[in-house]
Amino acid sequence: MRTGVYFCQVEKLDGLNLDAVAKYASNLPGVEHVEVFGVQPRLDLQSLADFFKFGRIERVVIAGDQPGYFKPIFARAMALAGQDPAEVRLASFRSRGATHQYSSERAKAIVACATLAVPYALAAIPGETPVHPATLIIGGGVAGIQAALEIADAGKRVHLVERSGTIGGHMAMFDKTFPTLDCAACILTPKMVAVGQHDMIDLITNSEVIEVSGAPGAYRAKILKRARRVDARACVACSICSDVCPVSVPSDFDANITTRKAIYVPFPQAVPNAYLVDAENCTYVQSKKCGACAKKCPKECINLDEQDETIEVEVGNIIIATGYDVLDASKVERYGYGKYPNVLTALEFERLTNASGPTGGRIVTKTRQFNKRLKKDEWVFDPAGPPPKSVAIIHCVGSRDASYSPYCSRVCCMYSLKFAHLVKEKLHDAVCYEFYIDMRAFGKGYEEFAERIKQEGAFVVRGRSATVSEVNGRMIVKGEDIVNDRLLEFPVDMVLLAVGLIPAQGTEALSRMLGLTRGADGWFSELDYNGNPTDTERGGVYVAGMCQAPKDIPDTVAQASAVAAGVLRSISSGKGIGHWDALSLSEIEARAKNLTITLQQPS
Repeated sequence: MRTGVYFCQVEKLDGLNLDAVAKYASNLPGVEHVEVFGVQPRLDLQSLADFFKFGRIERVVIAGDQPGYFKPIFARAMALAGQDPAEVRLASFRSRGATHQYSSERAKAIVACATLAVPYALAAIPGETPVHPATLIIGGGVAGIQAALEIADAGKRVHLVERSGTIGGHMAMFDKTFPTLDCAACILTPKMVAVGQHDMIDLITNSEVIEVSGAPGAYRAKILKRARRVDARACVACSICSDVCPVSVPSDFDANITTRKAIYVPFPQAVPNAYLVDAENCTYVQSKKCGACAKKCPKECINLDEQDETIEVEVGNIIIATGYDVLDASKVERYGYGKYPNVLTALEFERLTNASGPTGGRIVTKTRQFNKRLKKDEWVFDPAGPPPKSVAIIHCVGSRDASYSPYCSRVCCMYSLKFAHLVKEKLHDAVCYEFYIDMRAFGKGYEEFAERIKQEGAFVVRGRSATVSEVNGRMIVKGEDIVNDRLLEFPVDMVLLAVGLIPAQGTEALSRMLGLTRGADGWFSELDYNGNPTDTERGGVYVAGMCQAPKDIPDTVAQASAVAAGVLRSISSGKGIGHWDALSLSEIEARAKNLTITLQQPS
């Protein structure tokens, strides 16, 4: 068919040589015209239609980062020219991973397939490889836990590596889950215990993967096991060691709103349920002084001289489930985080309202107390402190903002509504304001939950809040109410910031180690967002949960289960798939041409 290839970009692709791709396209069979329109071109409908008509163009290929953006005008032009609008084909570089540097060969293959009217996914299929039956899972949050249990329950060996001292991830920090308001621990803890007790799961906490070598189906991973300095099998978590430890540091599990000792258990339901030593803050590890915990331990299970070690495992598949971090709220200076003591982030409020948190679940404001050890005043959450009489919850802090994270973090609207419910549930007389831009209640039961919050008495205001300031010792929130076309200004005792989500620390290093691509926002790139959202371009390497993009708990669990199914399929068949990026342009071209002949044959 007489074909025209048009390059149209929504955003500039710095790493792609479009001129080389366009020159290649001009030499493809059937291509009569190639044109590079550039970024956000102004397309004239009648001019396109006239060219298609007089140039007898029968098929149009739109190539670019998001070609679907331009498809409507090309389809209408084809119709005006008397041609079939269905012959407008898309060659999407972004969805096929051809937006990064050195990806011109991939872009050429994508254009070739579109020109031949062959789906790229059918033409670009790597060869099969034998698969080792063991699986490595990097990350022990709810996604890693779910995938590990499903694979292990099928009788296959799993090596689950977690960077912190316990599995559970961020979900273990939560009090309630939306929209059902179920206890997060009640859902997660049984799964955590099952992982810890499973014969087919090798649980490796306080560790990191530092090197991966090999090929699809036969990977070898080096894992740095940091010295726990406590025998997890012998420890009974009696807390005697922690009671005598003289060092207190901020508790990372409690989002740093309280302290823990240098020898600690992350939280009461941790798995493994045993203490570990924070080497960076332990006086003995740093200076060979103290050692009080080892002297007092009745089980004699503390070895402060234990050293880190490196182990190697052989696996056929790797699952990445490294989760997420939250944006540093202090970067959004107008909300006063870090300046005003009662401006809190979402994770800080989660720990404040949690029954296992520093206040036993009581919502209180910070009070100034004298710290004898530091010999200075500091702001702390005292369980007997005063509760707030008014609370403002601000959505989209750092999300949907080109200065920080331009994407929507998906879960912020719903967890903010959950916070409003918790405030009204525990503090009946407190006034609660919700400032939102757009309410994205997209899941099952979510819209109903949003309506429930209004009925419970929270003031849900559509509009962006501008600033948080302090006047006469009270915080003042200034914002807008766009529905009623007015500006608002009122005093509050506590401000909760719905901080957006960002890729977890170490994501960049892990992507380099495994040779994986990441999107413009830093999340791991899947093979095909619509058709294959769990595989990556590296054969036998999968993504599950938040590491791929922001999502809620149900979606995370569903994706982890899908990954487990894919892993078990490859293990049971004994056949995996090689690297997609190892396919040469000539291989894809040849397969696409053969598929064209096959598709054209009468059935």
